[in-house]
Amino acid sequence: MSAPAIVITGSGLFTPPHRISNEELVTAYNAWAEADNARHAEAIAAGQRAARELSSAEFIVKASGIHSRHVMDRDGVLNPARMCPNLPERDNDSLSLQAEMAVAAGRDALAAAGRDAAEIDMVIVACSNMQRAYPAMAIEVQQALGCGGFAYDMNVACSSATFGMQAAVSALSSGAAKAVLMVNPEITSGHLNFCDRDSHFIFGDACTAVVLERADTARSEQGFEVLGCKLATQFSNNIRNNFGFLNRAAPEGIGQPDKLFVQQGRKVFKEVCPMVAEHIEAHLASLQLRASDIRRYWLHQANLSMNQLIARRLLGRDASLDEAPVILDRYANTSSAGSVIAWHLHQQDLPSGALGVLASFGAGYSVGSVVLRKR
Repeated sequence: MSAPAIVITGSGLFTPPHRISNEELVTAYNAWAEADNARHAEAIAAGQRAARELSSAEFIVKASGIHSRHVMDRDGVLNPARMCPNLPERDNDSLSLQAEMAVAAGRDALAAAGRDAAEIDMVIVACSNMQRAYPAMAIEVQQALGCGGFAYDMNVACSSATFGMQAAVSALSSGAAKAVLMVNPEITSGHLNFCDRDSHFIFGDACTAVVLERADTARSEQGFEVLGCKLATQFSNNIRNNFGFLNRAAPEGIGQPDKLFVQQGRKVFKEVCPMVAEHIEAHLASLQLRASDIRRYWLHQANLSMNQLIARRLLGRDASLDEAPVILDRYANTSSAGSVIAWHLHQQDLPSGALGVLASFGAGYSVGSVVLRKR
């Protein structure tokens, strides 16, 4: 007896209401950098420390392809005296900020799938940073929406969404679940060092959600069939965030820069691009497909040059924006949500039977790919 087909029947996207352009971000950073240089003028003059280099909108576009980003708080980020979002802690009886984002995106995904929340019996919150250790964000979302069954959190950094999809497919195929809601609430502005010229522009906030279920019980005839999922990990220190509950027990405390996002960008570019291209190529080959059979690639929206190089390695030529859509120009890197945003916004025009690949990659290193066919 063949395994049941698994389909994605609905998706949702929550976009924060606040937007920051490159020019606004640069103005805040440069004001902070100039003030910091003035504070340490004597040490800089004595050669004891280097002066902080100023940023520019042109530098950001050239380095990343990013022009703007959405954030949960704008004022704190743009305040040279603060340089991080201002997100007051809520009391334990209030819906948490991350769950609020997940509920908003989740409701849209449920509506698109034609499902009531009570019909969902598995909820996965998959993202790069959880705002608390426990109780699980997913269980809070489960309760807020009124879902049944069980829920859990998972973190595979920027690959969390594709890993979450694979977990959902496995649960549906085995009968452990009948309908799954997988959400990716990313408040990446909270772990970004806005005082670091080389990375202060990288991230933005957003949340995506998808509903996955068996094709033979799905309400909607729309959506995409999941033809296969493929995951891979390989340990690397080149993308790292050392924030955790043991920080308070360490003599250094929590004030060190590596308690926020840090990366060796050039090494990441050099090592990850071929790894991702080879991963996708092998995945397609396992399904008797070639890169040229794929109508659209929804790649992880971290860096424009990385996506262009990966697509070029796969296709043997430059990919058009129609073949590999870009959303990071206006959303920036939204970690696990990025490739799902690209898919959510750029799939309605595809004809029935069209093939696509949704792929993510990031810290770990981790790589995930999901091959989809339009119903």
